[in-house]
Amino acid sequence: MSTCATASRDLSEPLAGTATTATTWLLLEQPGPWGAEALTASHLAPAVGRALERAVKDTGVRVALIRRPGRHPDCHTHPRQRVFIAHTRPGRSWIRTTTLTEPERLLALDFGALGAGDPGGLRPVATGPGQAWEQYTGDPLVFVCTNGKRDRCCAILGRPLAAELIASGARGTWEITHIGGHRFSPTLMVLPHGYAYGRATAQSVQEVLDALREGRVVTEGCRGRSTWERPGQAAELAIRELTGEAGADALTVLRTEGAAPAWTVTVEHTDGRLWRVSVVQVAAAPPRPESCGSVLGSPARMDVVGVRAVRASRPVPPVAATAVTQPSIEEPPRRATTSARVAPV
Repeated sequence: MSTCATASRDLSEPLAGTATTATTWLLLEQPGPWGAEALTASHLAPAVGRALERAVKDTGVRVALIRRPGRHPDCHTHPRQRVFIAHTRPGRSWIRTTTLTEPERLLALDFGALGAGDPGGLRPVATGPGQAWEQYTGDPLVFVCTNGKRDRCCAILGRPLAAELIASGARGTWEITHIGGHRFSPTLMVLPHGYAYGRATAQSVQEVLDALREGRVVTEGCRGRSTWERPGQAAELAIRELTGEAGADALTVLRTEGAAPAWTVTVEHTDGRLWRVSVVQVAAAPPRPESCGSVLGSPARMDVVGVRAVRASRPVPPVAATAVTQPSIEEPPRRATTSARVAPV
């Protein structure tokens, strides 16, 4: 059977720079069936779904529905629903969670503050034991796109992956309504860092989760960090490939200059190194379906065409000598280390 995912895979379509953009994610548990536009076509009240869509517009917050993997009976009774809110900026990533019985209370949140990464935007949405916002400290969270009403590839490929992850012990696995890029199915996103992956397997996801526990990023199969616009996603991954940097919070996209089809993206390392990355948008060829059942098209692709190192790492400041007033056991001197590696032009 020919699908958008098989066409994309057969054409070796690049994954970098294809992730959905969102600095902050609002994920609401909604069991039962989902329609193509799940916020208004599920057992969530359509008026609430539309109001949430309006409330988060232009704030950097993206709303999606989630549910536990498995059978999804058409049951209208959902007494308590889990909610996650996660901010994804490097060095400022966080996840808060609560449960509630009235999803409309989420409309009281300050979405502008949340999009900027301020947890102060988490106004009370529920009362009672276990319903206050708490810092999430459980297993790494992975959200697999499984909405077959949106695209059949998400159901055919995503649902078995989600079930396999749960069976393997990845208890932080959830299904999610939509994160874009059907043709890269199975697709998923991990939080709090917001990195998206495509053409995933249970083994590759386990490697991603193992790295996540150590604060590292796996670049194989990575589509980009949702924090950045697509040119920034491609630029950050290019620097990771060039330098071998795996630290999740080591790189920041400082700015993106230009407009389609060409940008200059400035990427900074926490050690002070700085690069300017040239990214161009090209139309993928030959034409292929961007979604199952759609007409053939030429989706935009982000190509990195140049990298220029403009600043080396900051020098390590000298350590002042400290007078010793009591006898002590002599230790070998410690050597200050720094990485002065500059990426080639």
